[in-house]
Amino acid sequence: METRPTTDRIKETLFNILQPDLPGSYFLDLFAGSGQIGLEAVSRGAAYAVFVDNRKKAVACIEENIRFTRMERETEVYAQEALGALRAMEGRYRFDIVFMDPPYGKGLEEEALRYLAGSSLLKEETLVLVEAAIGTDFGYLGELGFVLEREKIYKTNEHAFIRRRSDAQS
Repeated sequence: METRPTTDRIKETLFNILQPDLPGSYFLDLFAGSGQIGLEAVSRGAAYAVFVDNRKKAVACIEENIRFTRMERETEVYAQEALGALRAMEGRYRFDIVFMDPPYGKGLEEEALRYLAGSSLLKEETLVLVEAAIGTDFGYLGELGFVLEREKIYKTNEHAFIRRRSDAQS
């Protein structure tokens, strides 16, 4: 398959970090692949998850996984490219957590973050989590009003924990 599923060990580490923020949250799984991250979020207490992927096989897999887990009422799937889906969601959602795992090395995380910086989809305290190749440059975050709070580095990739910069961090 064309997806890079997050390994169980990395997923467990990730959700141990996220657990305090999950209960009752609205969760966006951008570049969702199989949807495993968003479904795990709902199973751990997120109120709702929205999945975005533009590949037909990935969308079919997400929809099958949603049916299998019986989470139809707590989820929605956007079968389109990321920026189009983000535009379509304006005014409908405000997310507490955004997780994105775009194809590496194509700058798609920067594109999405540039859009989100001016979007109503994020709350002031929203956590944006990017799964990226080790060494991905996030040097542009400051100009977008974001701050890199934390990086968790694994053998082959990393998680970047990003939030809007508060006035105290300016």
